[in-house]
This record gives sequence, C-alpha cells and structure tokens, in this order.
Amino acid sequence: MFQLVSETNLETAAWIHAESWRESHRGFCSPAFVQAHTTEAQSRYIRGEMRLGKRFYLLTLDSPKGIVSVWGRLIENLYVLPCEQRKGYGTMLLRHAEGQCEGPPTLWALSNNHVACSWYQRMGYVLTGRQKALNPSLAELEMVRRPKSLMR
Repeated sequence: MFQLVSETNLETAAWIHAESWRESHRGFCSPAFVQAHTTEAQSRYIRGEMRLGKRFYLLTLDSPKGIVSVWGRLIENLYVLPCEQRKGYGTMLLRHAEGQCEGPPTLWALSNNHVACSWYQRMGYVLTGRQKALNPSLAELEMVRRPKSLMR
C-alpha cells in the first residue's frame, strides 16, 4: 500500500508528480513552464528533496495512485494522478502523512487553489494567517491541523 520512495520506485513517484503537477498548474502557468515539469525534472526535484531529509511515500494499490512527502511536521507534494482523483486516495495520503509528522501537521496551499483549500478545511485544517508571496497575485497559504479535541 504505502512505500517509502527510494531509487527502486523513484521514477514512478516522479511520473505521478509530473502528471499531477502539470494538470493542477495548467490553468495559471505558462505552457512552457508546465511542460518543463517532466518525469526527469521531477525525479531530480524529488532526489534533491530527499537529500534534505524529506521522506516521500508512494501509494500503490492495484496500480500507483499518488505521492506525498513529510519533513518534520510539514506535509508537501500531495499529488494524486488525475485519472485517480475523487476516489479517496488523497485522503489516504493525507492521513498517512499526518501519522508520520513530528508534531501538529502543517502544509501550504496555493491561494488560487480553492478546491484544495476547501478540501483541507474539510480534513480539519485551518489557515494560520502566514503567507508566502510567489508573485503579486499568487501566494502560498499556511494551514495547520486542528487538534482533534477542537474538531466537530
């Protein structure tokens, strides 16, 4: 089910990252920038992140479904293949990542990704108010998981 990403399955994780990233960023990034996110480029990216100590997990059932990474209490790189979305795999990846966190889970979501922000809120996350500006019209918004005692 969940496998730690290593050299043996890195290409599969990079393929998922590339396919999902291109689909999710197609509407607001230039076509050239989107197309630059190839499996090879994402393989280099994941290797670099792993060198920093980030742990990547690959979800595979009958076939590969998605990936997620954890670094301390930070959840990143949650990507589900476009053809596998809305089947519960994102929830499985998020909950697995939360179990790997060293403290209250945090993550960053793009300010223009209203679907993701709403989904994270349904999953128990709240905005902290911290932002990282990427350009004048786009920012990353920090979210943290509410303690279970405060969830309805």
